[in-house]
Amino acid sequence: MKAHKPLLSIIIPAYNEEKRLPRTLQDVLQYLARWNSPSEVLVVDDGSSDATARLVAQWKCPPVPLRLIQHPDGRNHGKGAAVRRGILEARGHNRLFMDADNSTTCEHLGGFLPLLEQGYDVVIGSRDIEGAAVPIRQPWYKAVAGDAGNLLIRAMAVPGILDTQAGFKLFSQRAAEDIFPKLTLDRWGFDVEILAVARRRGYRIAELPVTWRNDPESKVRWTTYFSVLAEVWQVRRNLQSGVYD
Repeated sequence: MKAHKPLLSIIIPAYNEEKRLPRTLQDVLQYLARWNSPSEVLVVDDGSSDATARLVAQWKCPPVPLRLIQHPDGRNHGKGAAVRRGILEARGHNRLFMDADNSTTCEHLGGFLPLLEQGYDVVIGSRDIEGAAVPIRQPWYKAVAGDAGNLLIRAMAVPGILDTQAGFKLFSQRAAEDIFPKLTLDRWGFDVEILAVARRRGYRIAELPVTWRNDPESKVRWTTYFSVLAEVWQVRRNLQSGVYD
């Protein structure tokens, strides 16, 4: 019998996440089992040197299909490359990517999915709009770097979007399959590029508040924002030269 096309695909990029990923996977799989609609989970191993891939491959009797995706060369390509690969290999009518540390949980989907039905194409989580909650905050220096970076990002590439970097973004199949093949960035600036391309291609974007819990073991350093800004400048140049048209 032909399998039903999933209504939802959840993509989790993972690089050396053997400690944090099991708890996140358990939470996501339990949520989808309760949701009780056709769904799938894709973990994209981005060249991990630990047991990340093995623990996914050996996961016992998941309640929904769980797929492990690995780069053919086994190397680390960056979070952007991992997300792009997962989104494009997913089969769902709607496709969400989220972080392996579960800083924003899939419980938020109850508010996100209806917006796709109302005509939005991209729905993103935000820590910076009214209604958001950050019970476990970043160190002050990371917060300052992030706020300054967001101001520059809005000025250069995506005016009006308050939080481009939260790792919780939902797409319709139509938007995902049009936006992601056009992306050029593999690392930290990819979030900004996604939104810039979505805007350029005419897709409607909604920004919703989320609860976000900072993980003290986060791989994002305050210096990462400098790398993001360098890539945002590339996005601006791409917009000006018509790369995404």
